[in-house]
Amino acid sequence: MDKTRRGFLGAVGAAATATAGCVAPSSSRGTGENRYEQVYEQVSPSVVRIRTYADGPRGQGSGFFYDGDHVLTNAHVVSGADDIRIQYADGTWEEVEVVGTDPYSDLAVIEAGRDAVSAPLPLVEELPDIGTEVLVVGSPLGLEGSASQGIISGRNRSIPGPNNFSIADAIQTDAALNPGNSGGPIVTLDGEVVAVATANIPGTDNLGFGVSAPLIERVAPALVEDGSYEHSYMGVGILEVDPLLAAANDLAEARGVYIASVVDGGPSDGVLQGSDGTTTVDGTSVPTGGDVVVGFEDTEIRTQGELSRYLALETSPGDVIDVAVVRDGERQTVELELGSRPEPT
Repeated sequence: MDKTRRGFLGAVGAAATATAGCVAPSSSRGTGENRYEQVYEQVSPSVVRIRTYADGPRGQGSGFFYDGDHVLTNAHVVSGADDIRIQYADGTWEEVEVVGTDPYSDLAVIEAGRDAVSAPLPLVEELPDIGTEVLVVGSPLGLEGSASQGIISGRNRSIPGPNNFSIADAIQTDAALNPGNSGGPIVTLDGEVVAVATANIPGTDNLGFGVSAPLIERVAPALVEDGSYEHSYMGVGILEVDPLLAAANDLAEARGVYIASVVDGGPSDGVLQGSDGTTTVDGTSVPTGGDVVVGFEDTEIRTQGELSRYLALETSPGDVIDVAVVRDGERQTVELELGSRPEPT
């Protein structure tokens, strides 16, 4: 986050806090329920309720002021809508326009029809540790002014996105997320945004996910400025190396990311090697012959989540990166020029 925006947030935040008559919370102020009340009073004036229409009511969600003119929400909340209306904290409804969407991070930016009625919410500079308490503020099931409490129960998760891609670096929380929470902020007890609530898993308890602050920092400014964001693209199908795959490919350990296939004409065509056969291990057919990615530049890649996170947060289309692979039992390094992901279908 640039210093100009930090300064703006501080100035508007001071005015908004004085207007609301609430005290900014900190991890050392207050105990028990009082802390949650303070966080809610600080954050909720910056949160909006969203309703969408397409030949009648279509859906609902939440959002929050990202800067003085723009509201951040999920792309799936506004996708396919003919009309979008937001309700500010003072109860006023207003018809608004989307200025940018990115299905691959499930983020969208809405241009507010008036200046922020309270402080934009700052993003955390670093993701907190697992176990950190958080609050989700939004409009679950269309119920305005709601909050649910929990912890960060996981980091660097990959959650499904369009075209069989994944949304990288997602955070996992046990705070209750319900339809209508989508697009709302997941905040620390200091009122800083850890993630944008984006998904829960039907049929499970205490398992929700959010688009992380580091990914927001990459994507949201481009949505404000250009209306879109381009993600790095390798053009491969991948599998995480498990014990069976390691045994089938004579790998010393079950670690790294296996290249199962390479897209014809894609960035990795002629650079990386995909699977060219199969074998049976413990009664299971397992692919063989593909490269195993074990590093990008000076960063070790042990899991699919680490590969996705590095591409999402450390690279841009057109970058040329060193890729360390295990090929035919030997480690070697190849150069790969990254492309741009195709438009989602």
